[in-house]
Amino acid sequence: MSIERRTFLRGSMAVAGGILAGGPFQGVVARDAMAEPKGNAPFRALRPIPDARDGKVRLHLPEGFSYRSFHDTEFPVVLRDGTKLPGRHDGMGAFRGSGGNVLLVRNHELNSPGAPFGPGTPYDANAQGGTTTVEVTPFGEVRDAYTSLNGTMMNCSGGIMPWGSWITCEETVNGPDVGPDFTGTPNLALTKPHGFIFEVPAGGQSNRQPITRAGRFAHEAVAFDPADGILYLTEDNFAFPSGFYRYRPASNPLRSGRLDNNGRLQMLAVRGRPNLNLAAEQPKRATYDVEWVDIDDPAPTFPYTPGQTAPTTNDQALVYVGDQGRSQGAAYFSRLEGTVYDKNVVYFCSTQGGGPAETGPDSVNGYGNGFGQIWGYHTRAEKLQLLYQSPNRSTLDFPDNVTTSPRGTLVLCEDSTQDNYLRGLSRGGQLWDIALNRLTSSTGVDRSGDEFAGSTFSPDGHTLFVNIQASRGMSFAIWGPWQRIGV
Repeated sequence: MSIERRTFLRGSMAVAGGILAGGPFQGVVARDAMAEPKGNAPFRALRPIPDARDGKVRLHLPEGFSYRSFHDTEFPVVLRDGTKLPGRHDGMGAFRGSGGNVLLVRNHELNSPGAPFGPGTPYDANAQGGTTTVEVTPFGEVRDAYTSLNGTMMNCSGGIMPWGSWITCEETVNGPDVGPDFTGTPNLALTKPHGFIFEVPAGGQSNRQPITRAGRFAHEAVAFDPADGILYLTEDNFAFPSGFYRYRPASNPLRSGRLDNNGRLQMLAVRGRPNLNLAAEQPKRATYDVEWVDIDDPAPTFPYTPGQTAPTTNDQALVYVGDQGRSQGAAYFSRLEGTVYDKNVVYFCSTQGGGPAETGPDSVNGYGNGFGQIWGYHTRAEKLQLLYQSPNRSTLDFPDNVTTSPRGTLVLCEDSTQDNYLRGLSRGGQLWDIALNRLTSSTGVDRSGDEFAGSTFSPDGHTLFVNIQASRGMSFAIWGPWQRIGV
């Protein structure tokens, strides 16, 4: 599809799955409707823009926008503490730094056993994932960078906590007690179980202790509701149904300044409709009353003999926690990925939701036959509603990470095998392009299929930071007239 055709998608085409229209979600639609540009706004059309770092075109953006790339691991990057920066830049959170700068805590989604990056005592001495913290100006100029967590695995996304921390998520259940994952790589060298979330203070070091009570499963992202002190969690269980969870800590983190490990994990179920398949195509504005079922064994360990392949397969471990909820009627979703909280609503992406119902696990193509759904859970009304359902691949293809702008627009990162866009989804249901990946390697290889990840606005809303999630990762700072394009 041409850039112009995607840029000028109208709301009538975009609302195939429905944008919220009433009840507790009414304000979600109306809040910014007066500020949205209408119709085929020419200034939204994407065009090639040179990178402020070196003048090379890496992104297409709307008129009036600029960007700078940094921490491009196509070439070696060494941080202040001597860390050789790994690739796979993924989820990321932005925090207020000193002197107008921004602190970014950034995930690195590295799998398989191996030597940890960076200094400090790693959680697992044979795991390669973790986070780096970067201090940048609002224009993407790096002032400092260092390792802030190491020894974890598959750090996918996470969430910004209002007490000043980033929660990073392991999208795996690897460990010495579990058999090889989808790569076929043995887990014998691992020293700790994985599949947990970890807290990383902005500007500081993680204590490298997992919050085990928040579950051992293929975590993707988290969002915190400050009104109730509850953490909401998504699961990206690629081949199997995924669940939507919440973790109720024993103490309110806004008072204690940290997330405790003494809480209760629960899983969403639709009231009166046990095991409802929400991964399948939904009616327009589908709305459900929900309830929450308890997970009694959120952090299992499985029997094994050191040095021998564990008898528990990776597939068995992947569904262990979710099956506890599904045995009590928990709902089925397809690949839940990014999530964000904004004014009593937790938004989350179902990356392959919205198509014909699956008849069983799909380890090749992933569980789900659609092109993506966006859901909203209203924390006060305890209602779940479908915000958006992609009608086809050309309109929206596999939404992954999500954030909100200061004006409440949802910013979606596409994880497609074709062109990858940053997309805006307005409160009135209009979908449009914000950025298009036009990367090429230094040798001329096309990298436009590399996905966007980790979108996050600076606290003052000036800059959108986003990553390219690839073995040769890269970060971007993007700035311009956000309000003019409805973001």
